[in-house]
Amino acid sequence: MLSDSWPGVRPGRPVAAEPDPIYDRPVAPDRLHFTDSDEANALIAEDPMALLIGFALDQQVSVQKAFAGPLAIRERLGTIDPEALAGAELEPVFAARPAIHRFPGAMARRVRDLAAHICDRYGGDAARVWNDASDGAELRANLAALPGFGEMKVKSLGAVLAKRFGVAAAQDLVPSHPTLGDVDSAEALAQYQSAKRAHKAQWMAEAPGGPGR
Repeated sequence: MLSDSWPGVRPGRPVAAEPDPIYDRPVAPDRLHFTDSDEANALIAEDPMALLIGFALDQQVSVQKAFAGPLAIRERLGTIDPEALAGAELEPVFAARPAIHRFPGAMARRVRDLAAHICDRYGGDAARVWNDASDGAELRANLAALPGFGEMKVKSLGAVLAKRFGVAAAQDLVPSHPTLGDVDSAEALAQYQSAKRAHKAQWMAEAPGGPGR
């Protein structure tokens, strides 16, 4: 569901009869450089649900594969509207070749659960996940409650919201290490992926029960 309030504008804000996207979305980019597809990059920038789906799929596949997923779902199902996703049988959509994810069954359930959560808690408006948050603590809680969103995804999505979309409540979520929020080109994506591998290895080594513990 494409929200008129994306990004960072609370529901109920008066809008002109013919809103100009430049003013409605003062800092929103026209694309995010997370995939090799210009169309997929544009979709995740313009549709909040697409962005959330991309993050939900960003596990045990490349960033490019994960964030190409929303476009692939839309092409196969005809929509990525949360209500439609919550009521659809998504596993065949995910499993059709080429598979949308390495684990089509599990990720089909995750996306359906995510869509149901957006419908139940936010009335089907994915942008309310951040627009309804009054501060960083509330935004962190909203993101952490999303199906499949652990601490690393919360920080990474928070960085994207803060750095790419100017969402004020997300500023407190930005970590010190590189995230997708720093990616503004194909070259920056390659640099981020290299840094992510190094950071993840260090994080796992320092985690309780990790190597060396």
